[in-house]
Parts: sequence; structure tokens; C-alpha cells
Amino acid sequence: MLKGIIFDLDGVIVDSHSAHKKAWRALLESLGRNVDETALDFVVEGHRREEILRHFLGELSADEVQRLGAMKRELFAAVAHEVKTIPGVVEFVRAATDARLALAVGTSAGRKRAEETLDLSGLRSHFQAVITGDDVRAGKPDPAVFCQAAEGLGIAAEHLLVCEDAVLGVQAAKRAGMKCLAIAANGRRALLEGAGADWVVQHFTEISVQKLQNLFLKRTSTGRSGSHPNEPNAGSSGAPVCATRA
Repeated sequence: MLKGIIFDLDGVIVDSHSAHKKAWRALLESLGRNVDETALDFVVEGHRREEILRHFLGELSADEVQRLGAMKRELFAAVAHEVKTIPGVVEFVRAATDARLALAVGTSAGRKRAEETLDLSGLRSHFQAVITGDDVRAGKPDPAVFCQAAEGLGIAAEHLLVCEDAVLGVQAAKRAGMKCLAIAANGRRALLEGAGADWVVQHFTEISVQKLQNLFLKRTSTGRSGSHPNEPNAGSSGAPVCATRA
């Protein structure tokens, strides 16, 4: 039985990938690093800020990570006005609240930006727990962020669904022992299916909370998964690692 939903932030609640790429490109260029669009895809795959910095710049001290992270936040703030909510997510979150499902956010973003983004989306009050990259030692695909969100909601992993748009996020959800609905914009369906997503849609407008509850119940009772609300697709999760709670 579905009791709660954990949402990733970037690419799931807000369409922020383009703004993030602009900010990262500006930061890297200011440091003499020119990167193409393909290389920049790394920044929207669910990595934490320090992981992105070290990926492009090599080993950095904690002070350098903090300084460069602050620069990136300022650059992102300059283009934050471009960030919009994902189509259908506002209605979906409100419907989930009306259905008395517990809601949380599990994101690789830092605490400050995550809270600011949720406030701007107008959805902050719907979430009982917000777990960020600042709250965990390891980033996705490590399931820690989703396990902490489950702890914050007081719900066992088997009763939770994660909404994700990145391969690392889908992998983290499955490692946590949770079902996963992937949001596959920009032709990423095959990648997210391959990562193990139970269902894949392009936008929240394609699925209702009630239909998702029915799919979740069917998936739990039959042990089958589907890559789309109307198409079967085998998925694998591995052994769950989150401590369970009734």
C-alpha cells in the first residue's frame, strides 16, 4: 500500500536544469575551463555540488569547495528567474496531499537552495520532510537521502514511492527498496528504464495520484513493474538497505 511519496527537486518539482547548466558553465569558464553541452550533462545527473566541482576541477580542499560552491550559488541566483515548476507537478502534489499521502523531498541540492526553491514553487507546506545533500555523507546512487526521508516520514521503504528524473536517483531509490516513478523529459525514457524505474512518464500530467496508487498496489501484489502506466517492464531493485518501520 502506498503511504508516501518522496520527490527529487531539480527536474521533478522544478525545471531548473537549463539554469544550472548556465551557472556551471559560467563558473567553469571563469576558471579557464571550457566544457561542451554533453560534458555539462554531468551536472544534472543527481550529483552533489562537491562531486561536480571535483569532477571538473580535480582534487580540491574543503575551503575551495566552499568558496567555489558560493560562487556557483551566486551565478545560479542570477538566472533563477528562469526556473519554472514541472508541468502538472503542482496539481499532482496537491492531489497527493488530498489523498492523505505523506510527502517529502530528497535532493542532492544544498539546504539553502532547496528551501528557497521550494518556497518559490509555493509547495513547501506540502512536505513533512526535506532532506538535502547537506544532510548525508554520500550522494546518489547511495540511498541515504531517501532513507533519511523515509525516517523523517516514519514510513517503511516498501510503502514509499520516489519520483526521480536522473539515473543515479532511480538507482538510489531502488537500492533503498522503494518503488520509483521516473519523469523522463528530453528523450531520457530508455536510460531511466534501464536504471530500474518501475514506471516512466514524461510529465505528471500523464498520470493521476489515484492511478498511481492502483499501480503501486498491483506492483506490490504481483511483483511486476511497468515502464509506463500501460506497459509492463521488468525492474530490479536489489536488497533494500533502509531500516524499515511500520
